[in-house]
Amino acid sequence: ATEGKDEASAAENNPPQGPQGKPGERSSVFYSAGQFFFEYLVVVSLRSVPDGRYEPKITYQFPKRENLLKGQKEEEERLLKAIPLFCFPDGNNWAPVTEFTSETFSFVLTNVDGSRKIGYCRRLLPSGRGVRLPEVFCIISCLGCFGLFSKILDEVEKRRQISMAVIYPFMQGLRESPFPAPGKTVTIKSFIPESGTELIELTRPVDAHLEHVEFQALLQRLSPRLILQIFASAVLERRLIFLAEELSVLSQCIHAVAALLYPFTWAHTYIPVVPECLLDTVCCPTPFMVGIQMRHLERVLEQPMEEVLNPGGGQLDGAVGDEEEILPGKLQNEMLMSLNRHNNNNNVHTSEQVNALVSEAFVHFFVQAIGHYGSHIKWGRSGSGSFQERAFCKAIASKSCRRFVKKFVKTNMFSLFIEEAEKSRIPQEGNG
Repeated sequence: ATEGKDEASAAENNPPQGPQGKPGERSSVFYSAGQFFFEYLVVVSLRSVPDGRYEPKITYQFPKRENLLKGQKEEEERLLKAIPLFCFPDGNNWAPVTEFTSETFSFVLTNVDGSRKIGYCRRLLPSGRGVRLPEVFCIISCLGCFGLFSKILDEVEKRRQISMAVIYPFMQGLRESPFPAPGKTVTIKSFIPESGTELIELTRPVDAHLEHVEFQALLQRLSPRLILQIFASAVLERRLIFLAEELSVLSQCIHAVAALLYPFTWAHTYIPVVPECLLDTVCCPTPFMVGIQMRHLERVLEQPMEEVLNPGGGQLDGAVGDEEEILPGKLQNEMLMSLNRHNNNNNVHTSEQVNALVSEAFVHFFVQAIGHYGSHIKWGRSGSGSFQERAFCKAIASKSCRRFVKKFVKTNMFSLFIEEAEKSRIPQEGNG
């Protein structure tokens, strides 16, 4: 995804392809990615180095892997080198403290085949007295479900205040439990000293594509008009830098913008929180969607960047200037009305309701603009299809909509979507 000279760049460019190993530490059965809740739980702590600074290091890993093949071992090593950099993306400006507000955020590692691993992080101050350094509990999973993993991290943090030893049986129980289907619940039994056995219920949202999303975070920080301008830029696969100081805000807002593209998928460089050592990512001439902490703004502005959209401080910096004209006017106004309505009712709806309502507005936009694509796929006798782009565009009556679609069909996300559509039909007798 990015280029660089250090291990961090190598890890982001060529991260693991989904290490395989033993579920737990007792079974010899190999697992495939996605079958279990998570692949690893690691603890990343700050360790002093000779020059007086602190560097993040993995100090705990569950499960440990044994009997890995050579390729699997190399994949695991790349993953474990990358994790600390993303758990402490702020750099080395740390000092022991007596108080620290725990924060939840996530990062994404993109494999060379386009698949992604998600790191769910809880940064907290270990219990104790006197000054001490924060540490990060990071769960690595192929499954996108921020709310569910946030609840798991709540349980991990609660146990951390008692003892590290109490975390292991909980994570072991989680690892041996099946990941629930959308809308379903799994119950984990966990014993806590002096509290007894607890039953922890973990429920997945009904809509799988909204599992990693918190649209309220976006609506609380950016105006509906600004959100639409960002969406328009993302749809045309432009370069986007998000700025905030809090890691949780960066990761929530970028995941939300990416989710607005559903049923399409952002297929380019995607780093919700960029580690300090990867800040030269903003020099990439290719599309990217990245989050930068505000403390790094000056250094980022010194980089030789092409046109980059930077939604910060309630306005757009580095805008091309056509952001309000990209989307068809009528459809844009419909989405604006919908966002304003949900924004005004923010305290009335639950988080899940806001997610569903906002997503519905953007899905409706795509249905209105390109929903007729299926009737412009020419099917052969073998069942393979061929998309008729010219006829598809000509079939659009609205000039502004046709102008937008002619640009949109040239994007990578549309091409990937159509490639899948061309493969999806089952041959039927009597049809061409």
